[in-house]
Amino acid sequence: MSYPENLKYTKEHEWLLVEGDMGTIGITDHAQEELGDIVFVDLPKVGGKTSKGLSFGSVESVKAVSDLYAPVSGEVLEVNGLLATSPEQLNTDPHGAAWLIKVRMDSPAEASDLLSAADYQKYLGE
Repeated sequence: MSYPENLKYTKEHEWLLVEGDMGTIGITDHAQEELGDIVFVDLPKVGGKTSKGLSFGSVESVKAVSDLYAPVSGEVLEVNGLLATSPEQLNTDPHGAAWLIKVRMDSPAEASDLLSAADYQKYLGE
């Protein structure tokens, strides 16, 4: 799998797309592969807050439940409604249509702590 260069990555296997002070958050292809068939996604409500490094929801697969960790702090502006009815989209398009939430970042500079695509792939290989 190739990881999009325009995304930033966490060691907990989330990704972040930064657009000004807006951030789109999702899980990586590696995460969905490790989880297996995803059957449910628990996401925060619009207007809720995320705190960098803390859980903001969970993903449930036939194998396990895994917490989702925020790569940045911010206010939840949008939740991907597609996942409420089709959580399996995370297995087919984790870096695209199956994004999780969009946030207005409290501090876009927090994204500078995240891994590049190359660094994330190196991390996976360790």
